[in-house]
Amino acid sequence: MAITEAVENYLETILILSQKQPNVHAIDICSYLGYSRPTISIILKKMKEENLVLVDEDNHITLTEKGREVAENIYDRHKVLSELFMLLGVSHDNAVEDACKIEHDLSEETFGRLKSLYFELLADSK
Repeated sequence: MAITEAVENYLETILILSQKQPNVHAIDICSYLGYSRPTISIILKKMKEENLVLVDEDNHITLTEKGREVAENIYDRHKVLSELFMLLGVSHDNAVEDACKIEHDLSEETFGRLKSLYFELLADSK
């Protein structure tokens, strides 16, 4: 299974939920993303097979090292892009929505330049 935009979104969601609560279950992912339980079950099975997540006997979902790396990378993109857009004057809701649309498709080079710009603007705003 390739690490698609959908897989990145699931991994990012697991990371976000794990920062907010001690245990993540499939139902938590369903609630967060607004997807059905069967949809989550199918993708979780595939992510387990690809060593992106672990599910223990109590159905607690955790990221593997590989899964965490992907999740942290995409979450970093999401945060930086959202904040950059807000520094440029974009409303919070639009900034977050637009960041979600492009966080998966930017090259490393482009994201690196945008991240540098973000930190420059942040430093200038203080």
